Amino acid sequence: MSSNTKTTAPKEDAMPALVPKLRFPEFRLAKGWTGEKLGAKTKKVGSGITPTGGDKNYKQLGRPFVRSQNIGWGELLLDDVAFIDEETHNSFSSTQIAILDVLLNITGASIGRSAVADSRIKGGNVNQHVCIIRVKPDELSPSFLNQYLISHDGQKQIDSFQAGGNRQGLNFEQIRSFLIPLPAVFAEQQKIAECLSSVDELIAAQARKVDALKTHKKGLMQQLFPREGETQPRLRFPEFQGAGEWVTNSFGRVLRIGSGKGFKASEYSKTGIRLLQIENVGYGATKWSENTVCLPESYATEYPELVLRGGDIVLALNRPVTNDELKIAKIQENEPIAILYQRVGRLEILDDSLFVDFAFHVCRLFIKGFVVDKSIGSDQPFISLRDLYSQNIRLPALPEQQRIANCLTSLDDLITAQTQKLAALKTHKQGLMQQLFPALEEVEA
Repeated sequence: MSSNTKTTAPKEDAMPALVPKLRFPEFRLAKGWTGEKLGAKTKKVGSGITPTGGDKNYKQLGRPFVRSQNIGWGELLLDDVAFIDEETHNSFSSTQIAILDVLLNITGASIGRSAVADSRIKGGNVNQHVCIIRVKPDELSPSFLNQYLISHDGQKQIDSFQAGGNRQGLNFEQIRSFLIPLPAVFAEQQKIAECLSSVDELIAAQARKVDALKTHKKGLMQQLFPREGETQPRLRFPEFQGAGEWVTNSFGRVLRIGSGKGFKASEYSKTGIRLLQIENVGYGATKWSENTVCLPESYATEYPELVLRGGDIVLALNRPVTNDELKIAKIQENEPIAILYQRVGRLEILDDSLFVDFAFHVCRLFIKGFVVDKSIGSDQPFISLRDLYSQNIRLPALPEQQRIANCLTSLDDLITAQTQKLAALKTHKQGLMQQLFPALEEVEA
């Protein structure tokens, strides 16, 4: 080798070329990706402040003031966006939002959520919980960055900066140090962003369909059951339009709620009979996971009065209403038996004038209304069974009960099917993102 031959040492932070598992055909022969520090691809990283006096200074109109609750997983949530006046806006000039800014939540429980700013919030401001990331548009696509931040690897990187993984907060230096896997060709960024945005549009459309069905069902139930002070519903099926008034009964005469038992942690087992606790009661159906607690098989014989089987109806007795829905569930016929835990109740029908499926639907409306009426502010620690039993409940004849139950059950089945489609689309997107972005471990190799 000649003495004047020069060699170039590799840069200390140079990253190996990466190749995602899935690439669009036109980029399969392109160069590999590299890991780049986000700070090298940005023109601005910063957040805002909250006006003096807090929400007392928010207006009905003016400049949009974006807070952490306005940032979703890849989308803006602007139903409750606040506004500030021009004077306050001018004092926050350094926090003004531009179209295509990436907005990232950097504190609190929603840390890691991000969205791309659009014309709806252009010229607005952010508070101290939201970071503005303004990229160099010819080097980093805002939509590409947004999709990466909410991906599994992006969230894993955000978690790595949190002490003990508790997601307490991010500072600007940490954000600038994010490693972003980037393809050599900018057009590949755009293609990936367009692909994932298209899936987001499908997810949003499916979510709107589910919401529309739930809204339709809520309105239908309000029509199919008598309102307070009325003795007949405002909407009846043709064959029951002349059937007359519904019969008034006290809740406690036709229904009782039996509570479960408080088992000790020392009694739990890894396998056996599942213990149905409050967290296993969903909105209409039970929820089980790999963390579900079990009890020994022998407990089915020892506590036969607590064994739950298909057709049983259970409801949460502590904090029973969340997200404006009652936590009540009907156990399906194909579910394995379970044992009832304390502060979860099982409905017991005491009168043959009440059809079990109708009881499920009427309780969803009636008990929710009772809980909301009896709550002080937002506090609803538990259902007072004594007060509930003294309430009057109106019931039609059995044939009309069955007709109403069949209608609402069919609608529930449709909502469940559409909700499953929504979940499948979200799962598909997660899998797609893992294929389209190289793994974080490879970036750091």
